[in-house]
Amino acid sequence: MITRSPIDVQTTPLQDPVSPGTRKPAWQRQLAGAIRDPRVLCERLRLSDAWLPGAETGHSLFEIRVPEAYLARIRPGDPHDPLLRQVLPLNAEMRQSPGYTLDPLNEAVHTPKRGLIHKYHGRVLLIASPACAVNCRYCFRRHFPYTENAPSRAQWQDTLDYLREDTSIREAILSGGDPLAANDRQLAWLVEQLGAISHLKRLRIHTRLPVVIPDRVDPKLLGWLGRTRLQKVVVLHTNHPNEVDDAVIKACTRLKETGATLLNQSVLLRGINDNVAALTSLSERLFEAGILPYYLHVLDPVQGAAHFDVSDEEARGLMEALRERLPGFLMPRLVREIAGKTAKTPL
Repeated sequence: MITRSPIDVQTTPLQDPVSPGTRKPAWQRQLAGAIRDPRVLCERLRLSDAWLPGAETGHSLFEIRVPEAYLARIRPGDPHDPLLRQVLPLNAEMRQSPGYTLDPLNEAVHTPKRGLIHKYHGRVLLIASPACAVNCRYCFRRHFPYTENAPSRAQWQDTLDYLREDTSIREAILSGGDPLAANDRQLAWLVEQLGAISHLKRLRIHTRLPVVIPDRVDPKLLGWLGRTRLQKVVVLHTNHPNEVDDAVIKACTRLKETGATLLNQSVLLRGINDNVAALTSLSERLFEAGILPYYLHVLDPVQGAAHFDVSDEEARGLMEALRERLPGFLMPRLVREIAGKTAKTPL
């Protein structure tokens, strides 16, 4: 089995070292101080020792990473807390499940340049950072070869040339890892380069950082995001209403003030949000934060995550029940991503 530990933020190619004597931004200090030891996580949350062997086993496959701002929203002493279950490794991750693979979306064949994934017409995805603020146990890129897709500044020019030459590309999507794990000076440079490509119309950012560490939405981020001529779409990743506290709402308000449209995509996860009450509350809470529900993904079949799976039949039943509770504009679209398809597949 291939294992992967996300590359530390301090060593990513889009991450410049901090000069001696310069104090790091608050969000970087929080990122550096994230819990990365399963024993510490269990102790901090007052979990029974019975959970530790599974946590250590799962951690050996895909290391834990939980920042303090996210930890504070988890109920101590409750091993079934829906936020904890997203980040706590389990013995179940060792199971070999039929159909679950290392690269469930077959992204390796759609990577013409380092750090660039081109699967769909008119848009490309750029791996702007290999690091994440939190390591979600169901992540479909938990085995992704980030070391092979982390361009240096010089190598980014080759990727940018690819975009310049293909005039059918209208949208650049910053992804990762989490693109906002890169520092603001480097992101400002990359976004400026993208803005200079005349046929590009939109900049989309797929990120979990404003939810996991709301302090990430600071003046420097707002500066470069607000300056770009490109239409801005920030797609957040939130799976449960308990993730959206007042600090997250304030961070989203700041993002909207740059002119960005805020959307959310969730993953339907067994034991976390696989019930009508949680999904209804999630849509309502997102709208309070100025975010529109966008996609509800069924689980991508990545090796190590089969225990999160919800059947298609159950997923469709949940959507029918949601339609009875929510207005249409708060209904996410239930989709599956299938390798080789030209778009998401509605269910």
